[in-house]
Amino acid sequence: MSHRKLNDPEHLHLLIDAMLLLSDELDLHSVLDKIVTTATELSGATYGALGILSEDRQSLSEFVTTGLTPAQESKMGPRPTGKGVLGLLTANPRPMRLDDVSKHKKSVGFPPHHPIMKSFLGVPVFVGDKIFGNLYLCDKKGADSFTQSDEDLVLSFAQAAGLAVEKARLHRRLRGLVLVEDRERIARDLHDTVIQRLFADGLALQALANSVSPPKAAERINQIVTDLDETIREIRSTIFAMQQLSSKDNPGNFRTEITSLIDEIAGNAGLDVEINITGSQDGLLSAKTKEHLMATTRELLTNVTKHAKADRVWVEINFDKPLVLKITDNGLGYSPRAKNKGFGLNNVAERAAILGGEFSINKVEEGGTEVKWMVND
Repeated sequence: MSHRKLNDPEHLHLLIDAMLLLSDELDLHSVLDKIVTTATELSGATYGALGILSEDRQSLSEFVTTGLTPAQESKMGPRPTGKGVLGLLTANPRPMRLDDVSKHKKSVGFPPHHPIMKSFLGVPVFVGDKIFGNLYLCDKKGADSFTQSDEDLVLSFAQAAGLAVEKARLHRRLRGLVLVEDRERIARDLHDTVIQRLFADGLALQALANSVSPPKAAERINQIVTDLDETIREIRSTIFAMQQLSSKDNPGNFRTEITSLIDEIAGNAGLDVEINITGSQDGLLSAKTKEHLMATTRELLTNVTKHAKADRVWVEINFDKPLVLKITDNGLGYSPRAKNKGFGLNNVAERAAILGGEFSINKVEEGGTEVKWMVND
């Protein structure tokens, strides 16, 4: 319905004021309350309600009202779900005016303790091209029924209401994204700063324990080191939980997905793991590259847990081009004769070749193995 149908200057001013009132509100619940109260005031209704449709658009999932006292609401029991006359607007989203709603053939009557209502004006509310809900207005003050002018005014307002709902929804999504980013930033800070410092302090204390006497002092230092290790494990669990939350809020976050995989494999094997992820191109990776990177990471970490006899592993991923995955452990060290005996390295090399990359494996001088998988996405 176009605003051009509103020829009454007073109604136009009322509509503009109502739209301005909605435009300043960003909280979705507040927007819904204002829609109901404003539509009720614009139409001169005694009672107003906004019925919000469920996801399947077959019933009402929420019912926001105005005009009823708290005592009346508490006595009426469950809110309407969209049966009877209320359901007609859901099935056929067009304005409806009735002189006496109780006399309509689809009326199911009023529940106990519900005020008896007569005149009725119903108007659909669309968000985009989809129906969001319906405005129900009852008992025109000082008149027996609502007028065509009331209908035009409320229908025009419903257009503004749909825009306000859409804006509030977008604001909520943006706030969610900010929360996700905050969680990820905190998780990175915990990993890159707090854990690294605790680990460095633990190494320093271990070195000190080997040079102090009496034995009780060394024993006490070793106990502190054990406590630090436990603290590091607890922080890692917290980081993992935060990443899981971020993954649910933002299922497209591949960085979180691969971090969760690394933590899961290392955690199940009792390995201490250090993860360092750099680069900003993870959002541009093809589905094919993501699949091969996840499979390669899983294969290489599983090899560490099964064959390396390591207690610590370092995983580095750089998402810039070329993409580089490097996994280093402090285990027994790579032996060439084990190349085709359970390490699955042929599969890893083939995955790199498919993506036009290369794979290398080397024994670390101070003990352990370093594998490097580099591809061009």
